Amino acid sequence: MEYGKAWLNYRRIEEKSFCKYLTGIYSQVEDDKINSGIKELNIAFEGMYGIKIPFSRWETDSGIQLKISSDLSKEEYYIHPNGNVFLIEGGSSTGILYGIFQLLRMLMEETPAKDIAVRKAPDNPLRMLNHWDNMDGSIERGYAGESFFFQKNKVMVNERTRDYARLVASVGINGVVINNVNVKQEATRLITKEHLKELKKMEEIFAAFGIRLFLSLNFAAPMELGGMATADPLSPEVKVWWKEKLKEVYEHLPRLGGFLIKADSEGRPGPFTYNRTHADGANMLAEIIKPYNGIIIWRCFVYNCKQDWRDKKTDRARSGYDHFKPLDGAFLENVILQIKNGPMDFQVREPVSPLFGGMSATNQMIEFQIAQEYTGQQRHVCYLLPSFKEILDFRTYCQEERDTVADIVSGKTFSRSNCGMAAVANTGNDLNWTGHDLAAANFYGFGRLSFDMSLSSEKIAKEWIVQTFGSIEKIVKNISQILLNSWETYEKYTSPLGIGWMVNPGHHYGPNVDGYEYDRWGTYHRADHKGLGVDRSSAGTGYSTQYHEYNARLYESKENCPEELLLFFHYVEYSYRLKSKKTLIQHIYDTHFEGVDEVETMLELFEEVKGDMDTDVYNRIAARLKEQLLHSKEWRDIVCSYFYRKSAVPDEKNREIY
Repeated sequence: MEYGKAWLNYRRIEEKSFCKYLTGIYSQVEDDKINSGIKELNIAFEGMYGIKIPFSRWETDSGIQLKISSDLSKEEYYIHPNGNVFLIEGGSSTGILYGIFQLLRMLMEETPAKDIAVRKAPDNPLRMLNHWDNMDGSIERGYAGESFFFQKNKVMVNERTRDYARLVASVGINGVVINNVNVKQEATRLITKEHLKELKKMEEIFAAFGIRLFLSLNFAAPMELGGMATADPLSPEVKVWWKEKLKEVYEHLPRLGGFLIKADSEGRPGPFTYNRTHADGANMLAEIIKPYNGIIIWRCFVYNCKQDWRDKKTDRARSGYDHFKPLDGAFLENVILQIKNGPMDFQVREPVSPLFGGMSATNQMIEFQIAQEYTGQQRHVCYLLPSFKEILDFRTYCQEERDTVADIVSGKTFSRSNCGMAAVANTGNDLNWTGHDLAAANFYGFGRLSFDMSLSSEKIAKEWIVQTFGSIEKIVKNISQILLNSWETYEKYTSPLGIGWMVNPGHHYGPNVDGYEYDRWGTYHRADHKGLGVDRSSAGTGYSTQYHEYNARLYESKENCPEELLLFFHYVEYSYRLKSKKTLIQHIYDTHFEGVDEVETMLELFEEVKGDMDTDVYNRIAARLKEQLLHSKEWRDIVCSYFYRKSAVPDEKNREIY
């Protein structure tokens, strides 16, 4: 696999029935997206069949025909044979582009031509990647090298940009935020003429693949760029400054999708400084950007990181709901609240945010993280699609039907069109894009799932493996097994039963049971000599009451609470017996040992494909798996030792715990 190919690794295939259509490509419409699609077809056909085919603007009775159909919605496609013609239809050239990638996906899976007939519109209106790239080239929570968008405070536009756009479009993503939500000083200048010329080049490349460019915005820009004394969103002078600034931006970037904003959290400026609400802040910008068809995406990651965690009523989990639920219905139509999948911070397991289903009059999109900040940082295999599927399938009980998270974020529940899915990206300038070759499955999988939420984790994994590594049965079987078990394996040797964290403060890699950077007193998980866990019932922090009645009752008691979230919602004594009849402390011991055993199995499965895979790729993955095995043992030993010393209860199986 060469630099930049990832899953667009078109190789020779044995199935040749599609070759009868390779007489030419025909389209009555030609624009940048059609040209991108035609180029992709030729790259693919040369790789798969060793041939290139001509393009013509005339319609004929054979070959591949690209056609815009008024029967399809804008991003919808319909691919199917029709006699000697293979039709790729779309509601627009964007739909045709998506149809082309679907066709190539199926050909790479060696699907016979007669069986290729698919009609699909995307499930989510917005399908986005959020990059946390900084202009100096660093990436916050970046585990795959440095940024390919920025270097030395300059915007980078080159062939890598185009390769990235191909990858993004191939899985149906239609929006990309290129800079960090924590907008540092130099990144504030992205909305000045200094950088707009290069951003325009990037915008044009993105547009040729159906992608809208977005930028993260500094709420305090009027002060940092304009020299003003305030950034008060209700100040007339501030509004005038923003109006003039965004007029300048859109003169250079007419297709800019809008802005992503993090405010009033972890030191970021925001409307709270001026005793204003988040609706005040978001609506001020939304009103100004509306004439340009722009969107303001406002993150709900808002909490006071300096509060005293010794207070048993203090609960970071409550903050998102407490801040935003009272504002339901107060936001303009071109504002979208971007809500993290859980109430905390992308932990390996946490409950679904109660804002989903809790707000009925506000646009919402879900934010996932594929960068694996708390799930092994792309040094451990942790295929997150099973987790995403579980979250999207969660019933909120906000109404009798269409009440799942998937229903809400796709707009079905409350009849909304400004909504969808976003993920914190996991790419960098490493040769293989994602540092760990297997981490690319999360990039691919998020895109595919955001486009088609009916896809299973198994289906997505198989697609990605075949396109990336080929269709050798042993490779598909073994890597599928590695991926599909990896999330629960990681959970087993790290933090048990939804308690979360237990990582080193700051960089968040490696076990540290008391490691929570905003808790100087080591009381986050409430562990003592009797038990551990946080009481979030109505008798505790009251977090459980933020859910609709069915889920609130479920989480209220230890007996009814789903065990995978038991310690998130309850303080539990070590002697408490789970449904398995094991005590809590024995469960902690057993799962941590099981997790290590399962990583050993991963490594064994991977070693079986050594002769069937590119040597460089094999060596890179093998090295990562060996590191994961060593690191899982470190997690096991530190966590088990900690709770042995806390509880003074020995392991029933007499294993060595230090």
